Amino acid sequence: MIKGIKVTLINRIETGVDDFNHPEYEESRVEVDNVLVTPTESTDVIDQQNLTGKKAVYTLGIPKGDTHVWEDQFVEFFGQRFHVFTPQTFGIEEMIPLQWNSKVMVEKYEY
Repeated sequence: MIKGIKVTLINRIETGVDDFNHPEYEESRVEVDNVLVTPTESTDVIDQQNLTGKKAVYTLGIPKGDTHVWEDQFVEFFGQRFHVFTPQTFGIEEMIPLQWNSKVMVEKYEY
């Protein structure tokens, strides 16, 4: 049976601006269970680099029924932090036999 892992989704919420008019953020952490984590295929890596200039490292399969905002957020798994840089793409839930119906791609985040 296929089973995902638990990842920590870090939502950044803009709380205001600093003295230099740069946005300030507060982080909200939530654990999401049963997320599929797969290495991104080499053709997808090349396509994303050509389109966005970013290197996709992993593709995350998001479980059906999940209502979190994933786009432009951060996730932590395998002891590392990643940035979600693609929009969340969805499949038709009733047409997909497994437990996941959407996906995003992440890049390694160095902070």
